Amino acid sequence: MKVAFATDDGNRVNAHFGQSPMFAVYNVTKSGASLVELRKLPAVLNQDEAGKIDSRLDAVSDCTLIFIMQIGASAAARVTRRKIMPVKVPFGSPIEEQLKRLVEMLQGKPPMWLAKVLRAEENSGSEGGEANGTHG
Repeated sequence: MKVAFATDDGNRVNAHFGQSPMFAVYNVTKSGASLVELRKLPAVLNQDEAGKIDSRLDAVSDCTLIFIMQIGASAAARVTRRKIMPVKVPFGSPIEEQLKRLVEMLQGKPPMWLAKVLRAEENSGSEGGEANGTHG
């Protein structure tokens, strides 16, 4: 599964969803995590709140989880409607640490929220392809 992290340095979760200058996107499986890409958002002057949310939703549309420091209620609703689960973590949490915890959860018995997300991903990706995260 693909997982995004709201970041301004590529190393820590240190950005609010609506203000994040980029997302570090990783592919995460039971066997580990690998960086897919750093998705930088173009700076748009005078962009309204809806535009900021839209551009960020587009940037993470292929992700299953998004780790953020903070997210507004309307943005959270729009993210979850896209079948992306927002995960709030403390400011400055190292991405590597979050990835390690996520891989450990996948290897063991995932908590209910993660099991639900994985089931939904399996059901939507069952036609084939990489969506079900079975490679590796």
